[in-house]
Amino acid sequence: MREQIEPQPEQICRLCGERSRIIAGQLGLCADCIRERPGEALAIADEAHAAARRLFDLPERPPRAEGGRRCGLCVQDCVIGAGERGFCGLREVRGGRLHHLVGTPDRGLLHWYRDSLPTNCVADPICAGHAQHGKHNLAVFYASCTVDCLFCQNYHYREVDPTKSDTISADALAAEANERTYCVCFFGGDPASQMPHALAAGRCLAEQGVVVCWETNGTACPNLMDRALNLALETGGCVKFDLKAYDDTLHRVLTAASNRHTLENLTRAAARFDERPNPPPVVVSTLLVPGYVDVDEVTRIARFVAAQNPAIPYALLGFAPHFLFPDLPRTSVRHAEAAAAAARQAGLETVRIGNRHLLSHAY
Repeated sequence: MREQIEPQPEQICRLCGERSRIIAGQLGLCADCIRERPGEALAIADEAHAAARRLFDLPERPPRAEGGRRCGLCVQDCVIGAGERGFCGLREVRGGRLHHLVGTPDRGLLHWYRDSLPTNCVADPICAGHAQHGKHNLAVFYASCTVDCLFCQNYHYREVDPTKSDTISADALAAEANERTYCVCFFGGDPASQMPHALAAGRCLAEQGVVVCWETNGTACPNLMDRALNLALETGGCVKFDLKAYDDTLHRVLTAASNRHTLENLTRAAARFDERPNPPPVVVSTLLVPGYVDVDEVTRIARFVAAQNPAIPYALLGFAPHFLFPDLPRTSVRHAEAAAAAARQAGLETVRIGNRHLLSHAY
């Protein structure tokens, strides 16, 4: 029996006045206006992100203090002044020097758990871990992020205060691995916000024979992402790039960050794909946000990925209403299947739809 569809309320685009059930009310922009009127759309989105971050006492925008201290760990490239914090909320200036509240090898802000294999990992179908029954993945969730997705599926990490929460060193985290630990996956939030800690833990785990994997938005500075890929290649793991949009304006509207580092890091990683093509060291995924990450946008993403290497696996993920996009429907079956067909038409050899249980018939 086909599911009963709960009608979504229509929302209005603040620029063109269009009414649609696939416009997010908190954002108030349609996809056409984001692409065709980027300056106006970015100004509206900037206020939406600022309001979202005020809810959690996070910096509204990346600081650009004159005479401040540059962080440089991610695409936000914060320049932090006295009394300010970086966009991720983890770095400030003390005594004229950049100070890391957490994210260093001795202080990781995270929680971890043992996830039995096979798991619901984006890369599971093409990963050797799929056959490792009786073993587990050491799942490491970093409670911080470099971007500000208005549709964040794990937004609760924003409630964690880095000055009051327990932390764990990279060595102590690695010591939690045991004889049944097959792999580790650093995700979040995003490990890009705490890469010095994640890289130190990854190196310790690699020395114990653990496969090292990453699930990231790819916004870390290139030299850090190169080191992450090295660990994945050495151990039989992979880097799973979450490419949210190809169009930079759309990416900035949805996440408050440019995709410049993500595309650069993906290009650098793809160039090394053939060093160890099986299992694939690079995987790409995209969340199909209704009304925004449409078939045209997936086509752009897929063409870009295929131009790097058509053998890179691509996963399209179903969206469920979360955080500040609660009024959008779940991704429809029609949307997901059309996007998958477009990705294959763009030249990608391995395309799959993940999270099929979330798909709807809402539009």
